[in-house]
Amino acid sequence: MTAATPGPGATVLEDHLSLLAAALLPLRAAEQMLARWGEELAQRLAAGGRLLVAGNGGSAAEAQHLTAELVGKLRHDRQPLSAIALHAETSALTAIANDYGYDEAFARQVRAHGRPRDHLLLMSTSGTSSNLLTAAHAARQTGIRCWAFTGPAPNPLADLCHEHLAIDSPDGQVVQELHLVASHVLCEYVELALPAALAAEPAAGPVRAGVEVVVGEPALTEPDPTAPAGGGGPA
Repeated sequence: MTAATPGPGATVLEDHLSLLAAALLPLRAAEQMLARWGEELAQRLAAGGRLLVAGNGGSAAEAQHLTAELVGKLRHDRQPLSAIALHAETSALTAIANDYGYDEAFARQVRAHGRPRDHLLLMSTSGTSSNLLTAAHAARQTGIRCWAFTGPAPNPLADLCHEHLAIDSPDGQVVQELHLVASHVLCEYVELALPAALAAEPAAGPVRAGVEVVVGEPALTEPDPTAPAGGGGPA
């Protein structure tokens, strides 16, 4: 369904709300897809996978908002889920951009962190950002399932990803606002599907708190004072 472009309103707010209302009706058609994404993501996260998310500018803020809902919680207390907003790793981001160019800023992190059981979600109002397109290519090379939140389709990013949610609005602000709505709905479906996903997973083994490191020589066993002294042969 294509959103109709409303006529000019009497105020800035009315104009904005008219654009928002026009894009809301087509978004209803994404319900089943978001429910399916939420179930798939819950299964992957319950099995130890992670969600990598990236965007530029306002979409970067949307990406970080989404990962916060998963690592924290949306509505009810539950175990934390692994989700990383790639732009938030600022030292890595700036080092990669400085050494390899900004087109590689997310792609190199995808190749570093991504595993075949992970998901990558890319957010773009235009669907043409070159660093996100490069990240989508990296995801496919790494065997990672790639989703996109974009503005109107068709666009290059939507074409590169396995699936996409396209907000049909000519206004980038409206696109970002409805990306936030879609993010909340996706997280809600993840939380609904999580109990069944966790129940389907085999019982976890012992939890290790971190990497065990031995520094220096192994400790010597203290001698037993009651043991007989050694000897008997030539020194």
